[in-house]
Amino acid sequence: MIGRKRTPVEEPEPAADEQPAGKGRPTPKRREAEMRNRRPLVPDDRKEAKRRQREQRNEMWRKQREAMITGEERYLPIRDKGRVRRYARDYVDARFSVAEIFMPVALLMIIAMLFVGTFPELANIVVLGTYALLLLSILDGVVMVQLLKRRLRRTFDESEIPKWTGLYAFTRAFYFRRMRQPRPQVKRGQYPA
Repeated sequence: MIGRKRTPVEEPEPAADEQPAGKGRPTPKRREAEMRNRRPLVPDDRKEAKRRQREQRNEMWRKQREAMITGEERYLPIRDKGRVRRYARDYVDARFSVAEIFMPVALLMIIAMLFVGTFPELANIVVLGTYALLLLSILDGVVMVQLLKRRLRRTFDESEIPKWTGLYAFTRAFYFRRMRQPRPQVKRGQYPA
């Protein structure tokens, strides 16, 4: 407080065998510290720096590609990281989705369109069948997302669930099981606990 006299507090003397804690060297001058921290904006050997940067990038890419196969969490892309995303992937991979067969049927529709002049009735049937399958796939995907969200809320805290996890699972369901990245780590019917 202002105007109050402080009573001096006597500090105990360190014992003869105790040394006061210290760093054992003098504090460097500001100029010396700044010079030590200063680095050139452009490296001396630009080709060597580019080569090193390319090697680091290739190494990270290799680790990420390997993680996509093995499912190792540490090197997965940010989109796929986390316990919740792992749970969503395992849930999608454990069930059969109607959406899985949509891509082959869409490919058949494209091939059928090549022969539309020769077999117009067949082309109409394939197009209508493809639209019906697309509608059924979307409906199946929406039901799957709702069931997944319920399970996620039961298993995890609401703050742990990242946004767009439902869309993540929905889009994953549209890929062939073998083409999904990261690769499926569970068998069909082996739902996450």
